[in-house]
Parts: sequence; structure tokens; C-alpha cells
Amino acid sequence: MAKFKTKTGKELKPLNTASLPDIVFMLLFFFMISVSFRQTERVVTIKLPEATEIAKLDRKDLASYINIGTPIPALQSQYGTEARIQLNDSFSTIDDIRDFIAASRESMSEADRPLMTVSLKVDENVRMGIITDVKQELRRCSALRIMYSTRRKSEQHNF
Repeated sequence: MAKFKTKTGKELKPLNTASLPDIVFMLLFFFMISVSFRQTERVVTIKLPEATEIAKLDRKDLASYINIGTPIPALQSQYGTEARIQLNDSFSTIDDIRDFIAASRESMSEADRPLMTVSLKVDENVRMGIITDVKQELRRCSALRIMYSTRRKSEQHNF
């Protein structure tokens, strides 16, 4: 019978890492292009209400967001704990909504202006009076497409 000899002391060849920087930079560029960052910093606390019938917004680039809620804890000493309206990155009043809608329309193309949607992100504990005031001002601005942001209601079975 033949004997097989094994080579002892043979080392493995080192791993070729010449293409590693190329792969790292490809991944870096991919994530830089595909990740979108938050446009505005939220200065109000919002816990969205639950809903059972939800429809997704078709084109988010045509949406203008109005946040309504209590100021974040870091700003409560300065602004109080009453519900406030946030447009872009700062607190605003009902009178500022008209300028906000006009600026949003100006940033859109002429063909997309009728498709503009105003998305209201409202805390579930906010009183309805401030929401009604905002809706009235949106009517005066002819911003009639309004959507409420919600979260999906969790289905729990009670037996």
C-alpha cells in the first residue's frame, strides 16, 4: 500500500487585501446616497394617535408638514407646556401659516402646486381647538388637501 506524505510546516498564503479600500468606499458612497436625513429638527413632543384605516402618502416631496404638540422638555421652561405649532424648525402662530404655505407653493413647480398636501402631525393629547384654528387658516390659504399622520393600531385580541 502507498504511503501519503503530508507536508508539515507549510504556511497559508496571506489574504490579498488590495481591493478592500475599493469595497469600503463603494459601501460608503451607497449609504451616503441612499440615506435621507430629517429635514427639520422637532421642537415639539408628538405621540401620534392610532388609526385602523391608513393610506400612505404617494409623493412625500409634495407634502408640507405642520407639527402640533407640547414643547420638548428642554424648551418647556421657556415656552411652557401648552400645545404649540411648529413650522420648519421653530415655533409659530396661526398667522405664520399663510406665509409657510406660500413659501411651500413657491418651491414647487407650477404643475405640482395643485397636488400639494399639508400633513398635520398632531399629538394625541392636543385639544381640538388649535387644530380647528389651523384648519381654518389652511382654508383661507386654499390649502384644501389635508392629511393627518397616524400610527397603525395594534391588533390585540381580548378573550
